[in-house]
Amino acid sequence: MSDTNVYNRLRIFDTTLRDGEQAPGCSMTLTEKLRVAKALSELKVDIIEAGFPAASPGDFDAVKAIADRNFGPVICGLARCNPADIEKVHAAVKGAENHRIHVFVATSAIHREHKLKMAKEEIIKSAVGAIKMARELCDDVEFSPEDASRTELSYLAEVVSAAIEAGATTVNIPDTVGYTVPAEFDRLFRYLKEHVARIDDVILSVHCHDDLGMAVANSLAAVGAGARQVECTINGIGERAGNCSLEEIVMAIKTRAEFFNVDTGIETTRLYPTSRLVSNITGMHLPRNKAIVGENAFAHEAGIHQHGMLQHASTYEIMRPEDVGLSKSSLVLGKHSGRHAFRDRVVELGFELDEFETNRSFQEFKKLADKKKDVYDGDIESIIMNADGTSSGPWTLQSLEVQTHTDEPATVTVNLIGEDSKVASESAIGDGPIAAAVQALEKATGVDLILRNFELHSASIGEDAQGEVTVSVEIDGRNFRGRGASVDIVEAGCRACLEVMNRTLRRRARGEDTNVKAHSVHATI
Repeated sequence: MSDTNVYNRLRIFDTTLRDGEQAPGCSMTLTEKLRVAKALSELKVDIIEAGFPAASPGDFDAVKAIADRNFGPVICGLARCNPADIEKVHAAVKGAENHRIHVFVATSAIHREHKLKMAKEEIIKSAVGAIKMARELCDDVEFSPEDASRTELSYLAEVVSAAIEAGATTVNIPDTVGYTVPAEFDRLFRYLKEHVARIDDVILSVHCHDDLGMAVANSLAAVGAGARQVECTINGIGERAGNCSLEEIVMAIKTRAEFFNVDTGIETTRLYPTSRLVSNITGMHLPRNKAIVGENAFAHEAGIHQHGMLQHASTYEIMRPEDVGLSKSSLVLGKHSGRHAFRDRVVELGFELDEFETNRSFQEFKKLADKKKDVYDGDIESIIMNADGTSSGPWTLQSLEVQTHTDEPATVTVNLIGEDSKVASESAIGDGPIAAAVQALEKATGVDLILRNFELHSASIGEDAQGEVTVSVEIDGRNFRGRGASVDIVEAGCRACLEVMNRTLRRRARGEDTNVKAHSVHATI
């Protein structure tokens, strides 16, 4: 449907890089954020909320870097209703050809009394002043009354009316704590449509959290009642139980288009690759039964289902795997597969690599193919996702020797090679091979860490499948995440830890004090 038809076009506002990243363990590096932003642009989301620039210098730099790339979608930054925040957002996003300032203030009685300690009139005055200031800097301004779903309807209507008069072009209604239910949320939106003058002059938006497992259902209820923008995240990541899942809302709209009478501009064949990218970067592996992008989403084991599928796919599939970017190809690559076959498979899986990335990934593929008979799609995805890994120095894992015996400590020797061809070899003894390997790496690199979490996930099938390891570690009082992959679990764990150690050494080389935590501001809408 035409983008100019506001009543039929549903805008997809992705907040993976802002609200999604606030989930514990989901913080991303600048390079990772740029990769996700590029993937979101290829997915053709309408708006990317790139971050909260006032939260920290790192957040500001990330939002600015994404905006300056001009990927295509509107680039948005979040701000509280104060001049300093708004100025920072503008400075960060103005490099994008299309940019937006998103301001918010809490409106519910519980927030007014316990958090803001402000009267109703003060909150409206704060919102109006912020929106007017933002409009002086930017034509595209979004306003969110935080905790709207627990705000008195009459007062919420008053706040929204004031926001529209002040110049907001999009008004977002957040279910900040995942409290509402579909029928109730439907009534809220219909109330606003009936009681707010000029409400048809703005885009009504919805932003739902999943605390009661109803973020997608509540968002769909809002769409049915007139919302024309949905705020969501890839894989539904976000604070607490997460946000409305982008892939679920998009495919619900696509599959039931005749019911909702709206359409998105999403390139749905990019859903699965983007989901895998975000899952790998954040270390948040998806449940097998996750809707749309889970491993079991298009699997049919029950005999009666399999019979129906053989007769006609629509008997038990309301979507085609190809619609979300899942290939049905059974092609398996091996050590005799050439670069052309590898490149074609990468493209079929939905990845776009430049010449350098292709060459590096192909080299890793050949190494893997020498270790295992068949290389599956999951293996190739893992190679691409982990291609950066420990190759970005100063140390690279050259070899690893592990000795274990039942009821005896493990001994591990690691051999590292530095960017200057310097070699470091250290051995250590630990309760198990992982503990010993971490100690050996600490001795070799001079970086001490506390291993907080170690997650192992199989990249494909078979006893020779690659193991993808995600580690959460503490270094100098700060938390970091690293990842690595190998058919050897200990090696994968070493690569994951070494990735974090390398980042720490590069940061120290730049003179950054790893003992000082950056000033951080927390925001939830």
